[in-house]
Amino acid sequence: MSINNNLQDIYSSLPKEVTLVAVSKTKPINELMEAYNAGQRIFGENKIQEMTSKWESMPKDIEWHMIGNIQRNKVKYMASFVSLIHGVDRFKLLKEINKEAEKHNRVIDCLLQIKIASEDSKFGMTQEEALALFSSEELLALQNVRVKGFMGMATFTDDTNLLSEEFQTLKTFFDQVKTEQNLSILSMGMSGDYKLAIEHGSTMVRIGSSIFGSRNYTL
Repeated sequence: MSINNNLQDIYSSLPKEVTLVAVSKTKPINELMEAYNAGQRIFGENKIQEMTSKWESMPKDIEWHMIGNIQRNKVKYMASFVSLIHGVDRFKLLKEINKEAEKHNRVIDCLLQIKIASEDSKFGMTQEEALALFSSEELLALQNVRVKGFMGMATFTDDTNLLSEEFQTLKTFFDQVKTEQNLSILSMGMSGDYKLAIEHGSTMVRIGSSIFGSRNYTL
């Protein structure tokens, strides 16, 4: 199937309140433009240099989301244009984003990455660390970032019971704090598990291979 057909199938299955991030990492610009021409306007990348190169070459009505693990010394390269940063897993990173956003007179929206998977390879804050951050004076001092919600990456498994448990854990935590902290985004679910994530309250899904096919590792 074509990228256009893949997207139309996904669009037809998504509730209207769920936002689709097309995960375009490693994919060439011509394939992103196929998705763009099919109506997609939100793309997710996991390498800042690659995302910056694509931003420079592609239409400016695209929202670029950074979904990968971030090195603080590279935040400056995306601070002028990035729309949402999904993977904020420590206060020092949030502080760096704030510093670079201030240089561009912007407020950058961010999601706190909460660790829900049992795999050691997954990054993220604990719920206790997130609560401590919300209650800190240090967060209040950051005027150029806005925490909009949570992102979680579930275990890579076919065990739907485990996935459901992990998704529900994050949804429960989100519900506990969303009103007080004015949160609106719960980003969880990828190509293999996004329908289950939506059942558990996800408002944003990150889908790559179901749109573009299997991942390329060279551009």
